[in-house]
Amino acid sequence: MSDLSPDKLESIRNEIDTIDREIVTLLSRRADLAIEVGKLKGRDGKPFFTPERERQIFESLATLNKGPLQTQQLVSIFREIISAARAAEKPLRIAYWGPAGSFTHLAAERTFGKSSDYEAREDIPDVFQAVERGHCDYGAVPVENSLAGFVPETVDQFPLTNVRICAETYLPVHHHLLSLAPDIGSIKTIYAGPQPSRQCKRWLSANLPGVQILEVMPTSRAAQLATEEPTTAAIGNSYTAELLGLPVLAEHIEDNRQNQTRFLIIGYNEPNRTGRDKTTMMFNLRNKPGELYKSLAVFADRGIDLMRIETRPTQRTPFEQIFYLDCRCHKTDAVFLEALEDLRSHSLDLNVLGSYPISGQ
Repeated sequence: MSDLSPDKLESIRNEIDTIDREIVTLLSRRADLAIEVGKLKGRDGKPFFTPERERQIFESLATLNKGPLQTQQLVSIFREIISAARAAEKPLRIAYWGPAGSFTHLAAERTFGKSSDYEAREDIPDVFQAVERGHCDYGAVPVENSLAGFVPETVDQFPLTNVRICAETYLPVHHHLLSLAPDIGSIKTIYAGPQPSRQCKRWLSANLPGVQILEVMPTSRAAQLATEEPTTAAIGNSYTAELLGLPVLAEHIEDNRQNQTRFLIIGYNEPNRTGRDKTTMMFNLRNKPGELYKSLAVFADRGIDLMRIETRPTQRTPFEQIFYLDCRCHKTDAVFLEALEDLRSHSLDLNVLGSYPISGQ
């Protein structure tokens, strides 16, 4: 028998009700303050999304948290509090590579919370255009997968637009088999994006050998197609399954449980320095011996950590390459400004795409 008497239970519930009333009062006060902040930002032309400030809040939560809630649980709660407060300042419209339920949709919600307005776009270039033309305040796009590498459709847009990188977020990639079929044996066709089908190759070979796989992009569109015929299935995430009412026939069919995708938040504001920042730039070089070596040496000589470098062909000159580089610093750091000035002497074109807080992944 439980030693929790009815009177004791009622007393605890009354205390919870009291705390809930206090929380509502405090949240209302927080929203009032957010509205005041929004008025000041609007007057001064400052951005309503400040990832550096949110980083500060989340790090403070980790310091303050004494349990029993896990820090990540507190962060999730406060992300929605911040999202609701920001909506009280100014509702933000976020473009993402849709349809609804895509991993990019999930990454956008992880960044901005559920109180923002979300707009699905047909493809990655359309997300960039929605931001550049002012239809949306920000956009979310995938840029890198831990297994498949860079997403060329994203990096190829930066030379064509003037948007900047405002933030980044990492999302664990978990794939499930979604279908209206009564069991796996009834499935004749699987819809899947090219990356998900590769990332689940071993599971598919072992469990559904010989079943036709049709490539569809993005993942959430594959799930939509699977709702139309009970002998089909899709590789998708749990969010898509929930949105579309598709049963999950098999969970976690990905071959590598450590799979992650990095997403960029694009817009126009420039986050302030946090002390743990990443800067992304693109540049191309003169066709002279040793130019790449010299350009990378400007960072090495100053102790700047190069986190990643990628190349993509330019659109204007055959066999000419654009270099994309991530480094661990902020563009206002004195040592970076020195390196940038030195790099200009080796570059034909150089463009800093943004400095933003490094995601905790």
